[in-house]
Amino acid sequence: MPSLPPAAEALVLRSLLALPPTAQRALVRRPVVLDGQRLSTETQLMLQLEKVAGVPVVEELPLAEGRRELVHQAQLVGGRQPIGALRDLVVDGAAGELPARLYVPTSRLGADLVPTMLFLHGGGWVYGDLESHDAACRFLAERSGVQVLAVDYRRAPEHPLPAAVEDARAAYRWLVKNAHVVDADPDRLAVGGDSAGGNLAALVALDAAAHGLPLHFQLLVYPATDFSQRRRSRELFGEGFFLTDRFMVQCQDWYLTEGHDRRDPLASVLLTEPFPHDVATAHVVTAGFDPLRDEGEAYADLLAAHGAPVTRTRCTSMIHGFFNIVGVGREARAANREIAAAVASAMQ
Repeated sequence: MPSLPPAAEALVLRSLLALPPTAQRALVRRPVVLDGQRLSTETQLMLQLEKVAGVPVVEELPLAEGRRELVHQAQLVGGRQPIGALRDLVVDGAAGELPARLYVPTSRLGADLVPTMLFLHGGGWVYGDLESHDAACRFLAERSGVQVLAVDYRRAPEHPLPAAVEDARAAYRWLVKNAHVVDADPDRLAVGGDSAGGNLAALVALDAAAHGLPLHFQLLVYPATDFSQRRRSRELFGEGFFLTDRFMVQCQDWYLTEGHDRRDPLASVLLTEPFPHDVATAHVVTAGFDPLRDEGEAYADLLAAHGAPVTRTRCTSMIHGFFNIVGVGREARAANREIAAAVASAMQ
């Protein structure tokens, strides 16, 4: 079936997710219950709409086209989110300057010493950019009152491991050194990311602890933490819930060059040894219907085992990618408001 025009696709999605919950439940008829969890009705409707509308599967497209499609899908569910101010700038990467975007919440306009989070987008280290996560960053900044500095790190396959890690570390060092440039409070700096970005954020936090860099907080949203094994959640949710096993294998093959050890802690952060002392307070968020659920929660366990203050939330009805769903529906937006509230509490 041919894809719907973008405007029609957006209208249908907004209309479906604006229906009363009773009407939505009637449309899906049979709920999805797996591993003792019930999939969000809104999410179930979105997944059904993707099939009916013939939405392209990102990993089946040529790379450049797949990257554009992922941005389109994120913008479709992200909507137009308000923000106090935006500022495009560049920060230092490991091999040159990186594009970046500063999101200043309305509540912080004109303020000095603003709590600030370096944000690293998801997308399997291959996809995603400033545009794919623009709505999510706007929502997080505006709802939390924390300034967000999003950075475009180098991506595979053009730049495999360790390029993204090195860029993430260099960008955080830039923020520490240049806090005054963005009115950031040097005592309230944070790092955050989702999926692959959560992996990079965790590595930045470990690097900061190992080198004595100030870091107040880390936000890890369904982080990828282990290339070395397949956990139960990957077997349960690897097909039919947005993030597919095929996508993960493809990204892994592009990110890890041939022969690269999957147990390398720069990829499998869960296998970090020795684990540094005084790692920043963490908030780890996972999704119930996400192949990465179990490894994200295993990393929260590892942080706690090493004495790092850590809180965790499993959004049991959500799928991978819900962090971007801030412009349609009710349930994912509510989960994202809770994430923003956790950030606000940690960074106050």
